[in-house]
This record gives sequence, structure tokens and C-alpha cells, in this order.
Amino acid sequence: MLSPLAAQDRAAALIDFARRAGADAADAVYSGEASEAVQIRLGVLEDVERSESEHLSLRVFVGRRSASIGSSDLSDAALVELADRAVTMARLAPEDPYAGLAPEDRLLRAGLPDLDLADSSEPGPAVLRELALACEDAARAVPGVTNSEGASAGAGGRTLALVTSHGFAGSYGGTSRQFSATVIAGEGSGMQRDYAWRSAHHLGDLPAPEDIGALAGQRAVARLNPGSVKSGAMPVVFDPRVGGTLIGHLAGAISGNAIARRASFLLDKDLAQLFAPGIEVVDDPLRRRGLGSRPFDGEGLAVASRKLVEDGRLTGWLMDSAAARQLGAEPTGHAVRGAGGAPGVGISNLHLAAGTQSVAELIADIEEGVLVTELIGQGVNGVTGDYSRGASGFRIVQGEVAGPIAEFTVAGNLIDMFAALTPASDLDWHRSVNVPTIRVDGMTVAGD
Repeated sequence: MLSPLAAQDRAAALIDFARRAGADAADAVYSGEASEAVQIRLGVLEDVERSESEHLSLRVFVGRRSASIGSSDLSDAALVELADRAVTMARLAPEDPYAGLAPEDRLLRAGLPDLDLADSSEPGPAVLRELALACEDAARAVPGVTNSEGASAGAGGRTLALVTSHGFAGSYGGTSRQFSATVIAGEGSGMQRDYAWRSAHHLGDLPAPEDIGALAGQRAVARLNPGSVKSGAMPVVFDPRVGGTLIGHLAGAISGNAIARRASFLLDKDLAQLFAPGIEVVDDPLRRRGLGSRPFDGEGLAVASRKLVEDGRLTGWLMDSAAARQLGAEPTGHAVRGAGGAPGVGISNLHLAAGTQSVAELIADIEEGVLVTELIGQGVNGVTGDYSRGASGFRIVQGEVAGPIAEFTVAGNLIDMFAALTPASDLDWHRSVNVPTIRVDGMTVAGD
């Protein structure tokens, strides 16, 4: 894996080769990753893994015709051939009136912000092994835990560079540190499984592995002897580890690409009052040490914190340059790049702002409801907003969390769900999408 500056140089060389081959414009993206992971099961070292990869992708434009191509061979000879092929492909492609690089006057020209994404420490396999052992030992020590599917600890690094033919060149690196545990509670047909994990850029930002292991064990034991819930309309409370999916559906629906394709349940809801007053949803790519942080977007534009929902009202769409051209708008700095091809639209560090009520206060008036801790299946229609997911969790009876339940379904429509959503005050920051506990009134629960 190349350093950020070396990666930027390789991308710049590829742009030069593309211009020589006849491209009118081009951009190149380098992505490199390296990681180590140690897997422990029942106190025994099960696996030690190391992986490395790097890829350089090129997008060229000949007029309004474009093509994308990529390679893991970074030699000059390979890149010259890559550029020639890309230009040949572009000349044969159909014209796209919305194709092109980002507006030149919108490119990030100042120095890149320091987001502190790289940890200087480098935990080797021996350190990772001890972390994984501590995590699993704590999980297995929880009374009621009978088996383990293992614990892991990992460390990795990433480099990303973007260079365009019209004046942008930027690169940055980051690290990742994580550990997890998955354990089983109970015996025979009554066994239950659950897990816990944490990830951060810096090892020092992670909780003790013993805490993560203990949480995995406690979650598995809490699921033992599940009951059932009666069908009907009732409040549904989403635990933070699953509630982020609701805000993820919002982000997908306000993507400029979805709007341009007319394939969003929020198509006619620009600037609409979707949530109750006071609700805020924020995307912040400049959050220090945030898992989704980035100093520039996938087209070289400056990024900034943005309220997607302010006082319950939608503030607009998320745009890359192509979607912006199609919709007659301006790009918003939300372009993201994959291993190749054109940019898409994506979020960074997304969060639903905390409410004013504690979790206990949030559920205090619920006579009969459910707390969802796991969602199953993909029953969400992005065009209509219809929502139906299998779930497991706990009953809520007379304002208290009661026994575990399983094999039920929660259903509604996302527009109605957003309008009926109330956040608790327990917002925690350790994911790329962070939400507090969420209550949604009036959903349909299908059980017995």
C-alpha cells in the first residue's frame, strides 16, 4: 500500500497518460488497504490473517462520452495501456448530457483539514491476540453463556487519493482498530446467539475488550426463553444498534440519483415537514476521528457539516455533479467513489440528534409495545416507503421492558414513521450512523 503522497503521484501520472491518449478530461482514484486480524475461539488461536490490496481506477471523458477502467498493476507500462483502453472505450460509448467532472470553481483549493484519522500505534498479532482473548474470556464468564463462536481483534490502514485533470489533487490515510465477540447462551433448541463489536480509528478510543465481551454475553443471555407478542397496532422502540437503519433509509431517499430516477418515496417532499418540530438529522464529514470522516468528497469538492433535517423539515437533496446537472441544482459535496466507475451519492457521519427524554421516560407511558434489538430481512420499498421487517427483541409492558420475544414483524410506511418518531437522550458516538433509542408510535406488529 502506497503512502498518501505516493498514491497521489501515481494517480497524477495516470491522468497525464490519459490526456496524452486523447482524453478531454479525466479523474483517477487510488485506493489501498492493509489489515491484520486474529481470531480466537474457546481460548485457542484459530486464525491469523493479513491482507493487502490496492487499486487505481480511471474515468475519462471524450466530449460527453465517458468510460471507466481500473487496474491493480501500478507500473507505468500498465497505466499507459490502461489509459489507451479507456479512451478507446469512451469513444464508443453513448453521449451522456450530464457526464463530466465537478465544476472547477467548486473544487477544494485550500489545504486539507486535519481529521486525525490515523493512529500512530501499530498493534501486531501478539497484541491483537491478547485483545481477542480478553474479549472472549469476558463473554464466556457471563453466567448462562454456554459456547462461543469466537472473538476477533483487528487493525488496518487505508490510503485514498484523487486527482482530476482540471486541478484537484488530494490524498489522505486512516487506520482502523476493532474487536468483537459472538457467543451462545442456553442449551439445545433453546440456544440463543448474540454479539457485540466496536471499531475506531484509534485504539485508545475503544472501550476495554472485556467490556465488549461482557456486553455480548449479557445480550445472548437476555434472549433466552423468548415468548411471543400479540398482533396489533402499538408503539415500537428501536434500540440504537438497529435504529440507524431508519435514518439510513432517509439518506437513501434524498439522494439526488434516486430523485433524478424518480425512484424515491420522498420524490415530492423537498423542504417538507417530515418529522416533528425539533428533530434534527446531521451529516458531518469533518468530525474528528469519525468513522465516516473525509476531507473532500469523491469529486474533489469541499465538504461541510449539513443538517439534512432541521426542526423536522427536510432541507433538500444530496447531490453529486451528475445528479445536480440533471436536476438543475448544485452539487452538495456528497459524491463518493467505489473501486471504479462514476461517483455515487453517499453520507459520512450521520446522526439523529438526541431528544430530551431518557429511555425510561420515553417508554413510561407504553402499556403494550415492543423493543426491537434485531432486524431481519430487507422488506423496505424505497419507491413507496412501505416498511416490513422481521424482528426480535423484548416486550414493553406498563412502561417497563419485560421478557424477550422473537419471530415477529414490524410494519408501517416510512413517511408515517418519520412523522411519529421520537428520539431519546442516549445518543452515543461509535458508528458512522449514530442514533439514540427511537420510539415510533402506531406501527403494526404481527406476532401470534
